[in-house]
Amino acid sequence: MSIASKANSIGMSKIGMSKSRRVEALTGYLFASPWFIGLCVFTLYPMLSSLYYSFTNYNLARSPDWIGLTNYKIFFTSDRLIPIAVTNTLYYAMFSVPLNMIMGILVALLMNQKVRGINLIRTIYYMPNVVSVVAVAILWQLIFQNNNGLLNMALKAIGIIGPNWLTDPAHAKNALIIMNCWNAGSAMVIYLAGLQGIPRTYYEAAEIDGASAVRKFFSVTLPLLSPSIFFNLIMGIIGALQTFSQALIMTGGGPNNATTFYVFALYRKAFSDTRMGYACTMAWMLLAATLLLTMCIFRFIGRRVYYETS
Repeated sequence: MSIASKANSIGMSKIGMSKSRRVEALTGYLFASPWFIGLCVFTLYPMLSSLYYSFTNYNLARSPDWIGLTNYKIFFTSDRLIPIAVTNTLYYAMFSVPLNMIMGILVALLMNQKVRGINLIRTIYYMPNVVSVVAVAILWQLIFQNNNGLLNMALKAIGIIGPNWLTDPAHAKNALIIMNCWNAGSAMVIYLAGLQGIPRTYYEAAEIDGASAVRKFFSVTLPLLSPSIFFNLIMGIIGALQTFSQALIMTGGGPNNATTFYVFALYRKAFSDTRMGYACTMAWMLLAATLLLTMCIFRFIGRRVYYETS
């Protein structure tokens, strides 16, 4: 076979390989196109539109008017509801996230026991996470009733006069924090997976060294569970900053704006006051605050997370 024919065959094979790769790539793009179109239409376009509207005076009734940074100036200087909403949201996040994490770890430790029917018990503990938010809120409204509520009746049985949970500004946020602890099933599942991934040999080594159960928990379980704790911390904070449904259904933002959280204030600006442009400004400020807070957590806490290497 001549050199020219060999070169020609090599060139034809490269052309054929190039065509097959192009067809394969095109097929892949066609299969991914529904997701890509959905991303552009339902995510990227609304985000870019809201960024534009944040610089406009837009109220849904007429076309938006460009006003530059006026909305952002109002946000930082003139809106008296913003400090209240931010304070309420930070208070809620400061207490609800740690309590939810502690509850999730304790429940996961219980669910990690090898007893009969444990799978059914795990399902029961997870069920609050799949129940409608509206149904859960109505249920807890009945629990928090002033006179006939289950919680106040239980407190009365031990000689304690329960407060007006949802009508007293001093206790309304605390009621929602208590309610959030009941919803620890999603965190429990992640903690349970982390617990079951801890090698038994570590506990056996600790027992040989004479470690007690408490010592094993703090020296073995918690360090090896730190990736799950870190993940739930990030997701819990993001979720707490976006708290909305509970306040809308149970208290309507009251009493006296005690449960007016940031997203609830955003909702009120957008759909009650029809200030859609200003609501978009609030949404982007929430995004910026969430990104900044997440970066700080990664910077100062992420380095303490233990990742086992193979």
